[in-house]
Amino acid sequence: MLNRTIILAAAALLLAGIRGSGVAQQNAATPPQELKVDIDTQQTALAVSPWEYGMFIEHIGTLIYRSLWSEMLDDRKFYFPIKPEEAQATTPAQGGPFRNMQLRKWHPVGPGEAVVMDKDRPFTGEQSPRIDLDPSTPRGIRQSGLALVEGKKYIGHIWLRATPGARVRVGLVWGEGANDRQTVTLPAAQTTYKELPFTLTARADTEAGAVEITGTGTGNFHIGTVSLMPADNLDGFRPEVIAQLKQLHSGFWRLPGGNFISDFNWYDSVGPRDKRPPDFDYAWNAMQSNDVGMDEFMTLCRLIGVEPYITVNAGFGDAHSAAEEVEYMNGATGTPMGAMRARNGHPQPYRVRFWDIGNEPYGPWQLGRTDLKYYLLKHNEFAKAMRAADPSITLLASGSMPEEAILEGVAADWHIPIDQAGICSEADWTCGFLKQDWGNFDGVTEHWYTRAGVRWDRERAEKGIRVGRLEAGYVPDQETVLEWVRRPADRVHLKGEEWQEYEQRFPEMKTRKIFMSNDEYAYTGGQTNLKLALAYAMALNEMLRETDFLRMAAFTMGVSTLDFNQNAAILNTNGLLFKLYGEHLGAGSVPVALTGNSPQPAPTQHIVGDLPRTSAGSPTWPLDMFAALSADHKFLTLAVVNATDSEQKFELNLSGARLTGNVTLWQMTGKDLDAANHIGQAPQVEVKESAIGEAPAALSVAPISLDIYRFPVAQTVP
Repeated sequence: MLNRTIILAAAALLLAGIRGSGVAQQNAATPPQELKVDIDTQQTALAVSPWEYGMFIEHIGTLIYRSLWSEMLDDRKFYFPIKPEEAQATTPAQGGPFRNMQLRKWHPVGPGEAVVMDKDRPFTGEQSPRIDLDPSTPRGIRQSGLALVEGKKYIGHIWLRATPGARVRVGLVWGEGANDRQTVTLPAAQTTYKELPFTLTARADTEAGAVEITGTGTGNFHIGTVSLMPADNLDGFRPEVIAQLKQLHSGFWRLPGGNFISDFNWYDSVGPRDKRPPDFDYAWNAMQSNDVGMDEFMTLCRLIGVEPYITVNAGFGDAHSAAEEVEYMNGATGTPMGAMRARNGHPQPYRVRFWDIGNEPYGPWQLGRTDLKYYLLKHNEFAKAMRAADPSITLLASGSMPEEAILEGVAADWHIPIDQAGICSEADWTCGFLKQDWGNFDGVTEHWYTRAGVRWDRERAEKGIRVGRLEAGYVPDQETVLEWVRRPADRVHLKGEEWQEYEQRFPEMKTRKIFMSNDEYAYTGGQTNLKLALAYAMALNEMLRETDFLRMAAFTMGVSTLDFNQNAAILNTNGLLFKLYGEHLGAGSVPVALTGNSPQPAPTQHIVGDLPRTSAGSPTWPLDMFAALSADHKFLTLAVVNATDSEQKFELNLSGARLTGNVTLWQMTGKDLDAANHIGQAPQVEVKESAIGEAPAALSVAPISLDIYRFPVAQTVP
């Protein structure tokens, strides 16, 4: 903990009187007239791991299917009834809006009574639509709201069965005119389901395109499933999204993960996609089509060049199914599950290294939740069974430090007073694993979500007053920009302080090399703009100062790095930030000691809840800095966050190495804190590279910017 020790020493005077009172006092925090920064390249920490910039994704509503997956049709397996459009009511129980996304529904073409949801011999799931025909008037179903591109080819298929005399067509519609469509007649259907492919091409741009499946003749026809994708999809994924995600150098993606996992049946997520039954996700109140399952996730990881990290269902799931999932992913073809994988078209084992047992099992919002003493027994059962399937895997336990229990209202639900919800209390799941489950985990997961514009209030928390569904004791807060930007980094710093206490209580953590994975984190409630990017830059700096134990981290969500619509995707300000850090402070970078003459202001709230005892950040206020040597020690990289509205200057002093050449600067900034990047608009935030010659005596940092300097260096003997 080299960097943390140095920062704590620099801030020692600020702590006087704080620990005894339990309440931090406001520090005047006047920066010195000359900011001086000292870097010692002989004092190093563990190198940055390949998994510091990971991403998290889960099936939330239509999130995966609108952002990553190329399928254009919602409810393509007909989970919902098909009714006339005017009779539809969007409710959460019908898969209603989540994060401004709403499922498109099928509606009848022709009389509504001609479309029957037939439960007799459904193709998949519980029902398949039957369309009763008329000899002269087309009858069928239609889904609208599709974004089409002129000249673009779309490929699809439909599983169909029909009585003799039925003539079925598929049409792509891009306008109101009679000629604003392309219609193809399908081959004569049989009385048993048969897959029929088709190809369609749009002849105009539109945001209101539609697909129609209609028939004429006698009798009826049944639709099993139907699919429509752009012809340029990459194994089912959106090529423009894959191209952007490859730039992030994420290292790993945690999937499918999240609250969704606690009712997830992985067996239903493999095999032929069209035959996988749709199901209802009770964690997020939405229908899931089951198209993106375990094999598809492995394809995604291959396409973007990252390792997979799988969370198993320890909510409603059991150890046997988790072990069989490990065997499916990693087992040889001679094993039962490995043979199943081979039959599904994937003979080679995926060799998934990282496995997480359960998701947030401490939370009352979690399906299948149980008390800590019982969950520890469950965890051990899972660990034993999963390691029997593959002894080489790295297992992570789903921990929760005390501040998580306080902030999310978990302690209140357990009737644990805040003063009794500290380290190794009944509210501390992480300590529970450290006390009782040695040998059954290699790392511990932690999640944190910092809320913008609010602060934790002890009095409200003790009264059980909540904001929204979970958060206990928050009140609106008026913050300076610097306070707002530093808040998520403070949460990381708080995790580090708690981890230090665990290591003092359990010295075996170091000998066993137990590590932490912050495999869900986000700063919620703010806009995706330059201001938020600067906040995440400070959080990343804080994470990189903790490489001795914080070896993995996964940002929520992976696609929150993108601005996207149905046809295009670009990196937003979050994405630009991760790309910048991944390229210049990536795996193998060696953190070095950095001190300064301007400590960060002390926290302004109680030393319990959402703020640490000491503030996050380097002792270079109002700037935040992080420095690292390249893996080959030929370059020194310095990341500097300036969230002020004025230029800042500092003098850089280097020991343990000497500068040998010209400096390169990558600067991320915009015209103001609200600057953002959106599809179809000129970028408001850009990263510009410039050569600034040999390092000057004093370096200048532009207002509201992230500046990354690269100095060529030669190591010297101290």
